[in-house]
Amino acid sequence: MTDRKAYVRDLVPLGALACDKASAFAPSNIALCKYWGKKNVELNLPMTPSLSISLGDRGSHVKLSRSSQNSLSINDFTLPPDTPHFIRTFDFLNLFLTPDVKVSVQTRNTIPTAAGLASSASYFAALTLALGKLYNWQLPPSTISCVARLGSGSACRSLYHGFVKWMDSDDPLQSYGVPLVTRWPELRIGLLIFDAKPKSISSRQAMLHTQLTSPFYEAWCENSRNDFELLHAAIEQKDFKQLGKISEYNALSLHAVMLAARPSIIYSQPETIQALGKVHELRRKGIEVYL
Repeated sequence: MTDRKAYVRDLVPLGALACDKASAFAPSNIALCKYWGKKNVELNLPMTPSLSISLGDRGSHVKLSRSSQNSLSINDFTLPPDTPHFIRTFDFLNLFLTPDVKVSVQTRNTIPTAAGLASSASYFAALTLALGKLYNWQLPPSTISCVARLGSGSACRSLYHGFVKWMDSDDPLQSYGVPLVTRWPELRIGLLIFDAKPKSISSRQAMLHTQLTSPFYEAWCENSRNDFELLHAAIEQKDFKQLGKISEYNALSLHAVMLAARPSIIYSQPETIQALGKVHELRRKGIEVYL
């Protein structure tokens, strides 16, 4: 199945709006085992399983309101209709809205937008939750997660707090985020933001380019599936050292695969390398910290 509209008809009841406005929040998430590459581009089905942790109150607040025309604002800045974010937003919304319904989308991000902190994931997750309220969908979380995945793959994980896994099922009706039962309140995630500007190339473009041109991509997929199993076990056992080692390795190996793409994709800043060196220095001193 590759037809998005047909897929949506299998997921949700399409009909009249239940109310004129709705709002929702969804947290951003950091993938400890990365999602990078698709087996189905139209439906955002991943090549490999992934596993993430949410960032609490860091994410996206979205307000949807019925309006005389479609509009989108992010952090009080109105985007023109020809901008990529506007187009992507309404490509998603128009899967559900009838032609006579126009909406205003007001978004406030508490993380930098398009800078590598999964703002698209939290945005489309919050947008999906608000859309569900607008239509009064009475749907299970797995279905809502499948809907969010159409906007951004990682959005299927941003509907939840804590640890969330996303399996690489070939069945689009079985590809959704599942929260883990493990709670680890002592665990802390720190954010080092060296550059809050939008990335030079979007994740969506970068993962397709990597998948098509990097000679090491298939090997990375195989290793990443193994990383997923190891990370899942580390979380269940609350083994911080194993969690840190595998998540750091998974991230750095992905950046290596991106470097090998033709032409290379480089997201790291000079400060990133300096930070990695500092992390290694701290570990040599017996302080368990991972990048």
